[in-house]
Parts: sequence; structure tokens; C-alpha cells
Amino acid sequence: MSKASKTTLAMTGLGTAGIVWFVHWAQEQERAAMHKGVERDMEKQRIRQEREADFALQKALQEQYLKVQTVSPSTDDSGTGTGQNSANQGT
Repeated sequence: MSKASKTTLAMTGLGTAGIVWFVHWAQEQERAAMHKGVERDMEKQRIRQEREADFALQKALQEQYLKVQTVSPSTDDSGTGTGQNSANQGT
């Protein structure tokens, strides 16, 4: 075999090995990125479940407080401003 053919064969082999290594590396990077996405989703689900549990607790506390305390609508018109408007409409 000539020196040029040996060099061509060696360069082709190295090029092929480099391509195989790069494809393997790229697949590992994609797999790691996908795994991070799964971890993010799991964290979001955990946070959502915690918030739902807090909401349920607050709802239960509100119901418990409403049983103990009586809440009636406010009859004071000074805070709403509707009493002033109805008085001014007659003039």
C-alpha cells in the first residue's frame, strides 16, 4: 500500500471514530436535558400539591371560623359612597 492510501485510511478511520464519539456525546447531552425536564415537572407537581393542600387547609379553617362566628353584610353606606350619590340625585 502506498503512503497516500495509508494516510487516507487512517484519516477516514479517525474521522469515523470522531463522528461516532460526537453522536454518542450529543445523545448523552439530550438525555441529560430531558431528565432535567422531568425533574422540573416533578418539582412543579410537588409545589402544586403543596399549594392545593394549603388551599384546602385554608378552606377548612374558613368553614370552621364561619361556624363559630356569624358574618353579616355591612349596612354602613359611608364606606361605599352610595349614600352620597343617592342624596345628590334628588337635586
